[in-house]
Amino acid sequence: MNKRQKFLSETRYKNFLTYSEETKTFWKSNKFESDSPEQEASLRANHFKNLALKTLFISYTAGVEIYLLAPLLEDLISAYEERQSKLSASEQIANISPLAIDDWPDEFEECVQVFSLCILLHRTDLLKRFAKLLDDANYKGEDTLYEDLLRKNLPNREDIDEWYHDVYTPLIQAIYADEKEEASQLLGDYCKQWYAAFKQSPWHDSHLQGDEGSYVGYWAFEAGAIAFLYGIDDRKINHMVYPKDLVEYARNYKTAIGSQTGRIVAGEPCGKTGYWFTPAQANSRRHFQQGEIMPSFSDSKWGDTLWYWSGEE
Repeated sequence: MNKRQKFLSETRYKNFLTYSEETKTFWKSNKFESDSPEQEASLRANHFKNLALKTLFISYTAGVEIYLLAPLLEDLISAYEERQSKLSASEQIANISPLAIDDWPDEFEECVQVFSLCILLHRTDLLKRFAKLLDDANYKGEDTLYEDLLRKNLPNREDIDEWYHDVYTPLIQAIYADEKEEASQLLGDYCKQWYAAFKQSPWHDSHLQGDEGSYVGYWAFEAGAIAFLYGIDDRKINHMVYPKDLVEYARNYKTAIGSQTGRIVAGEPCGKTGYWFTPAQANSRRHFQQGEIMPSFSDSKWGDTLWYWSGEE
């Protein structure tokens, strides 16, 4: 395990993976305590959304190769869509948001973390799907950071000069700083104050709980996304919460055959000579020639076999 944060032990990581499988099995035959079938479905969807989020976070923290995060991000966005659908049915509100980003700083943080992962992994298709859930709930045009994260990839964003939570002030100021050195300084300042600013969040200090706790990683992904989107020099930033290698991945990323996603469904021809991988089979990374038919694995728990671009070397 080539972990990216010192707090994660191998035992904690293995415990999480075991819990992940056990909770999926348990809830196949058990129900959440609720007042109605709609509420039960909503609670279930929220549980599995949280599981998908934690799986993505702990995978990055544990040192999983960055290209392997893409299918986990896909699972997460699908889980948010399921959460929104079931919450809507339970609350009888058509366009209810899966996150209350105006009221709760930790839920806004979750929102911008997911925005940022979509951006840094070059998954504009997933960014569009996730942003729609919040835009439809009337969050569009309400917060500067929200809009500044989206405007580089999504059309028709709003220009607004106010934001919900003060913790993001240095990061927003970094975007609009007059001097490059000032922008870098503000980005560093944001990272330094980030963890303390979220002391009321449920995940704060979770690393103190030990191997049986809930720690999955502390990541200011939004700082990395802003540095990437707005060309901010981050060479002097070495704070633990800053995802430096993910930013480098985003800067060096090359899409396959001009595709947004670098993804091919099994049975289709390979669009570009190079290495591809699929989460449908362990250790699947292999070299394909352009035109070669991508194979399928019918016994996989992942369902359809999807191949993802993994580079030319």
